[in-house]
Amino acid sequence: MRLIFMGTPDFAIPTLRALASAHDVVCVVSQPDKPKGRGMQLHPTPVKAAAMELGIEVRQPATLKDGAFLPDLTELRPDAIVVVAYGKILPEYLLNFPKYGCINVHGSLLPAYRGAAPMQRAIMDGNKVTGITTMQMAKGLDTGDMLEVAEVEITENDNFETIHDKLSAVGADLILSTLTGLEAGTITPVKQDDSLATYAAKIEKSDCLLDFTRSAQELHDQIRGLSPIPLAFTKLNGKLLKIVASKVSAETTAKAPGTVLSTDKGVIAVATGGGILHITEVLPEGKGRMSAAAFVNGKKIAVGDLLGN
Repeated sequence: MRLIFMGTPDFAIPTLRALASAHDVVCVVSQPDKPKGRGMQLHPTPVKAAAMELGIEVRQPATLKDGAFLPDLTELRPDAIVVVAYGKILPEYLLNFPKYGCINVHGSLLPAYRGAAPMQRAIMDGNKVTGITTMQMAKGLDTGDMLEVAEVEITENDNFETIHDKLSAVGADLILSTLTGLEAGTITPVKQDDSLATYAAKIEKSDCLLDFTRSAQELHDQIRGLSPIPLAFTKLNGKLLKIVASKVSAETTAKAPGTVLSTDKGVIAVATGGGILHITEVLPEGKGRMSAAAFVNGKKIAVGDLLGN
């Protein structure tokens, strides 16, 4: 099948590689290069870099509006367009051009978690299962008909990074199955039940602030859903303290939420609104990531300190 692939971040790369090994990817479309670093030099997107390694032509249109990409479509003649985290809304002329349409690889079990941050939100909400949905794209945000679904377990120790990697690998496998089924006519699109839809808004700074009146489990889910980036945070003695990793203890305490209860055995035990949170890795202001034990050994925290101040 002749394909155009549209994607931008690391999450899309396994799907691109899988498609390149099984189909004729005639072009990769990615966001324009962006300036980075002190010198503000232009850097390619992760997908562009991967496409160049694979020897696939890359195009980076500044806009898709008003038929701007129509000459490219006419030239490239794709049977389908596969889209993974491209980062722009696709106009209707583009959605309707290929024979098999535009197929999106989305990191949730639709109609749950439509939107920009489905993986993070699923973890932060304490879900035990997430997955990949391949979807026939249509007007609207992740509202198109579902084609195939694959579930992925969220374990107690999974964070955004591990789920990101699991789902990117599953998505790469699922899109191959979906394209085979579409070509063979064996897939029946299923309309989404809009009454069950939830929205996964992009992560804002306010989502990262820890409120220790919440339960230890809720805080743990928030921490791992935001790790390794952008990281949940609190304050200690007026300085920013980001939390990289944690565990949950079923122990109880009458101490005020946010109170440091102990710093033994390589963890910082903190009172919460329900249970005790064990912080195991931190990123202090102006420092690099370190274990809780190293932070304690540096005498940066002590029993009785109150997080959030």
